[in-house]
Amino acid sequence: MKSFRRELWFEVPARRAFINITSQVEDCLAESGVREGLVLVNAMHITASVFINDDESGLHHDYEVWLEKLAPHAPVSQYHHNVGEDNADAHMKRQIMGREVVVAITGGGLDLGTWERIFYGEFDGRRRKRVLVKIIGE
Repeated sequence: MKSFRRELWFEVPARRAFINITSQVEDCLAESGVREGLVLVNAMHITASVFINDDESGLHHDYEVWLEKLAPHAPVSQYHHNVGEDNADAHMKRQIMGREVVVAITGGGLDLGTWERIFYGEFDGRRRKRVLVKIIGE
């Protein structure tokens, strides 16, 4: 069985963003040489996420609005975590959107649905963060 590991680094200049990382994961898969197996993609920071959905700007806007309703950034005084920080909402948004995805690899490609893409979700940007890509298989 083959094993491949790569870290993808992101530095988002804004507090929040959704970045389509499907092509970077596909590049890792091609480099790994794995034709059948699994790929794990996970955010290695507790204020960021990895998730699968459609790459459609209206949906991304709807996520922004929905997440802000569920875990509003302000007022920061509403959170106990915000002692010297203002990112408690980012931790909650990450919890909602998820830490990781696992995708099957078949015939050397990602087994994604027609409109499915892999996204990095940033909820407390403006610093470098990483995403782990771990591929196992034959």
